Amino acid sequence: MSDLGGRPLRLKEMGPEEARLAFAVNPRLIIPVGTCEQHGPHLPIGCDTIVVERLADDLSAEFRIVRAPTIEYGVNDPTRLRFPGNASVRRKTLRRWLNDLLPDWEKAGVEEFLVLTMNGDAPHQEALGTVVTDRARVRVVDVLAIDFGALLDRAHGPIHGGEVDTSLLLYVAPHLVRMEEAQDFILPESAVRRYRRGSTMALPAISPGSVGQPTRASAEKGRRLYEFIKDRIRERVLGADAPPPAGQAGA
Repeated sequence: MSDLGGRPLRLKEMGPEEARLAFAVNPRLIIPVGTCEQHGPHLPIGCDTIVVERLADDLSAEFRIVRAPTIEYGVNDPTRLRFPGNASVRRKTLRRWLNDLLPDWEKAGVEEFLVLTMNGDAPHQEALGTVVTDRARVRVVDVLAIDFGALLDRAHGPIHGGEVDTSLLLYVAPHLVRMEEAQDFILPESAVRRYRRGSTMALPAISPGSVGQPTRASAEKGRRLYEFIKDRIRERVLGADAPPPAGQAGA
């Protein structure tokens, strides 16, 4: 395999022999799963996809894990209004898609799949969590299902186009954020309790397509959130294979 010099190991850019050798060295595969849905008038429709692709690239480069081409579509949160550009698949479609793809990669030597997503909608999570393989392990990581605590002004509020998503995009892809169009939309406490990740509660009809306070977002906050997410994945999912600090040899 050619020396990629710390770059992500993107499967779509590799030849078959490179892929074979990469899986022989590290038999895992990162699969980013995005969505094509609104996150308010200020954020791009591919908000979730853009963040998980960046995470997949960074983790691939650091841990030398091959990363698969992105699955661009997921099961979107229900909405009462139409938002131009939105496109969703059904739960069984997403599950069948992965059930078709993973066996081929498993035959190529993959022993563990790391599925990265930012969509907490219950049907989306169920589709990813019920994928079947022959022998390989499947680990689904919802990168926003984390207690961000003091990193946020309103840590336990709903996450959809609000402070978290907007801050992450201001850090990862600031040129795609239109902060002048950001609109805060605060749910009453009775609704906040029901509008949690893993629920199927539809966005209120008067929502601009997001919930929360995007006006509280900042690029610096996004950097801290992004590094916190990445550190959690390092420690809890990939920690055993973390590379030694620069200048130190591995054990």
